[in-house]
Amino acid sequence: MKYIFTYILLVLLLTACGGSAKKVDAAEKRQAQLLTMEQCKGYVKATIQDPWHDGKVLHTYLLVPRDSAMPKAMPEGTVVRVPIQNALVYSEVHTSLMRELGGFSAVKGVCDANFYTDADVLAGIKAGTIADCGNSMSPTIEKVIAMKPDAILLSPYQDASYGQIEKMNIPIIECADYLEYTPLGRAEWMKFYGALLGKTAQADSLYEAVASRYRSIAEKAATAKSKPTVITEMVISGIWAVPGGNSYMAKIIADAGGDYPWAADKSTGSLSLDFNQVLAKAQKADYWFVKWTGINTLADLQSNYDLNKSFEAFKQKKVWACDTEKSHFFVRVPFHPDLLLGEFAVVLHPELFPDIKNEFYYNLK
Repeated sequence: MKYIFTYILLVLLLTACGGSAKKVDAAEKRQAQLLTMEQCKGYVKATIQDPWHDGKVLHTYLLVPRDSAMPKAMPEGTVVRVPIQNALVYSEVHTSLMRELGGFSAVKGVCDANFYTDADVLAGIKAGTIADCGNSMSPTIEKVIAMKPDAILLSPYQDASYGQIEKMNIPIIECADYLEYTPLGRAEWMKFYGALLGKTAQADSLYEAVASRYRSIAEKAATAKSKPTVITEMVISGIWAVPGGNSYMAKIIADAGGDYPWAADKSTGSLSLDFNQVLAKAQKADYWFVKWTGINTLADLQSNYDLNKSFEAFKQKKVWACDTEKSHFFVRVPFHPDLLLGEFAVVLHPELFPDIKNEFYYNLK
């Protein structure tokens, strides 16, 4: 299963190179914290902060329009001619966003094709218009060379080495959006991908729609008269990965009008607890949200670990599950956190959200 990784806090401002920060309204303040985008003369400078080393830069990109002459006296950084037209993409999260922004035609190759569910990607692979470049940990170099990518989009990891890919003089776009610790922070990265695709206006419009709906749901949830206690996930192989108090999921719970037992914790990643530690602190939680595969009933949840029946939410049939294999949760939610917020909010406060219907989570019986 996939889990949210440890996150670091920095600040995103849209500025003019060498000038002062562009003024923005309070509601328009930037949310992403690992990314800075600066409009310079003849190019956009995008700086990604190093999530693992405070104060250091992971990568600097200089996005130069494809039909323009190369600007003079540019700072150090990886030059990327935009819009990109022939991209190798490692994740369905990003190919999905590229389609939504109207830039899917730039997807000419993928890695880890066996994990894709996207019909357009699978059809492209079958037709030979999209190259299957093998495993993301060790791509098939011959296929990469044959497709001649003008950019490679991949997710960075601490002290990661990209092997032969790094020696091919192809811009490697380190997609560190998954390391943002707030829902809207990650969603705002769509502006970076929009700039890469020449779809800036579309990205701005989509982000504002997502952010506006997210804020609207959060504001309404804040008016609720009750604040139910919420826990998430479950014990797996003796470990319960509990979201930290400053994590993405903890933020979702708070914005949905829920009370989180570990809210006082300062961790941005997950806490590795055993079952008894979770039971001691959250046995009487009102609601329980679980992401897993093959859990369709309360009996399934109990079969997975018998003592799951000890929680009050289990006894009151207030367990909600998301089958990550059947749903598109991991593909859709990263850049649409408003969808996840809505799912939690309508469960916790159905009287406030009569128009929201659950797409990912279902009530176990």
